[in-house]
Amino acid sequence: MSQPGYKQFCPVAMAAEVLCTRWTMVLLRELIAGSTRFNDLRHGVPKMSPTLLSLRLKQLEQAGIVERRPAPSERGAYEYHLSAAGRDLRAVVEAMGFWGQKWVESSLSLKNCDPSLLMWDMRRNLNPEPLPKKRTVIQFLYRELPSTKSHWWLVIEPDGEVDLCWSDPGFDIDLYVTTDLRTMTAIWMGVTTVANELDKIEFSGARSIADTMQGWLGLSPFAVQEKLVG
Repeated sequence: MSQPGYKQFCPVAMAAEVLCTRWTMVLLRELIAGSTRFNDLRHGVPKMSPTLLSLRLKQLEQAGIVERRPAPSERGAYEYHLSAAGRDLRAVVEAMGFWGQKWVESSLSLKNCDPSLLMWDMRRNLNPEPLPKKRTVIQFLYRELPSTKSHWWLVIEPDGEVDLCWSDPGFDIDLYVTTDLRTMTAIWMGVTTVANELDKIEFSGARSIADTMQGWLGLSPFAVQEKLVG
């Protein structure tokens, strides 16, 4: 990659030259999580500009970590897949995530709440098993956010497919969840639980879905790591 090198033969230094540019590890997190399309990657790194995303993907391709392939279902479109070297980074990315969950103060993390990233991750990790075996629609309302960012819909189909909508999908709503973004982010991170935050959450709709929220809610894959700092 085109950046000043450390000029050291140490493998850590050589790996850092490839991996430690801004956004690279976060982008790798998204690729490891299964995102392959450019727009899906943008959902996972919403604060990263499209220009920088394109550059980082090109650099990862040049480094042999990412392979760009024609999309099988859309002419002229491309997908980005991890190579063998890229797949070998899974343990590295996971180790960084577990370290951050364990040792980085949650109060610092919760200063950087982002509703689009939170809802995208919730969609990706949602567990449909506790939900009714029919189309289920759950609307989240973040009361302190402006109207352009406060309303989100999760649509869970009977086959388990989950869609995230930024505008009203036009279906009947099974459950409304009204809370604040910090509370929902803390629950997703595993810092707290739904049961511990009931005074900050308002439910309207199917009680059975509300009562099983902790079970179907898509938590961070690092939430299983106990935090050692508050």
